[in-house]
Amino acid sequence: MVRVLVTRAVAPVTGVGTRRFGIHATDLGILWDNGQGRLLVAFGDTYGAEWGGHGAGPAHADWRCNVLASSSNRDLDRGLRLDSVVARADGVAAQIIERDRGVDENTVIPNSGIAVDGYNYLHYMSVREWRADGWSTNYAGVAVSADGGATWTKPPGARWVNSAKDDHPFQICAFASTADHVYLMGTTNGRFGGAYLGRCRRWDVLVPSAYEYWSGTWGKDATPVMSGPVGEMSVGFNKHFGQWLCLHLDEHRAAIVLRTAPELTGPWTDGQVMADGRDIPALYGGYLHPWAMDDATVYWTLSQWGPYNVTLMRTELG
Repeated sequence: MVRVLVTRAVAPVTGVGTRRFGIHATDLGILWDNGQGRLLVAFGDTYGAEWGGHGAGPAHADWRCNVLASSSNRDLDRGLRLDSVVARADGVAAQIIERDRGVDENTVIPNSGIAVDGYNYLHYMSVREWRADGWSTNYAGVAVSADGGATWTKPPGARWVNSAKDDHPFQICAFASTADHVYLMGTTNGRFGGAYLGRCRRWDVLVPSAYEYWSGTWGKDATPVMSGPVGEMSVGFNKHFGQWLCLHLDEHRAAIVLRTAPELTGPWTDGQVMADGRDIPALYGGYLHPWAMDDATVYWTLSQWGPYNVTLMRTELG
């Protein structure tokens, strides 16, 4: 079994060093290779210079629901340096996925990204409202870029619609891929459901009807491959251990946990704590760095609600 040995913080990803991009406060830090040798980093709700903390300062503070940066450095023990952003005319990081018009929608949050055969895909969720136990979504969808991440569209047909009466199990998702398929590891809105698995052929990422789901066999029904509570997550294959790794928030334990499996279908181990909320208060997120999956040391991004910024973390596994 893969064991968590030690975790430490490497360096801030956002904060003082990203103010030149108009990123003073943000979260998530979703990582993927854009297929052209660059790392893309997607952030959630992002604020500018007038940010005064949650519940403080001007309500607008140059709020953008999501922004996208890129990075090229591979010496991760020196941190994750952001080189550039998808920018507005004034050079500040732009919102890349727009909100829906005429819809009860609070924000549009990215969940996971992947590059497949020349296209970049970004899974996102349309958040209707924030609740004490998480949030409610209108739907989850997939946006697409044909130019390495510079511009994005959100096809209206590439959506998994949610219902207040029946929470759809693919609202917060993590992408993964093999030679033949693209996979979605998904859970319901909020952070307390189990994780389900779907897949499609590599050219059908934007066609929800083309997906099949795991329930012991591949078909139209899905049953959990991983017990809850599963919050936002990332999935990747570690070549050193020959295992799939899943990093996610466990809200009951207030911890980021690691689970492993020989196949995406499982069996998945119980979560081992990678970072504990008693040591790092108000933590969430947890996104594996795709350029650090070849050996026993993994790097990943962590968010904290209090400072509302992102840190690069390093964990040694054994």
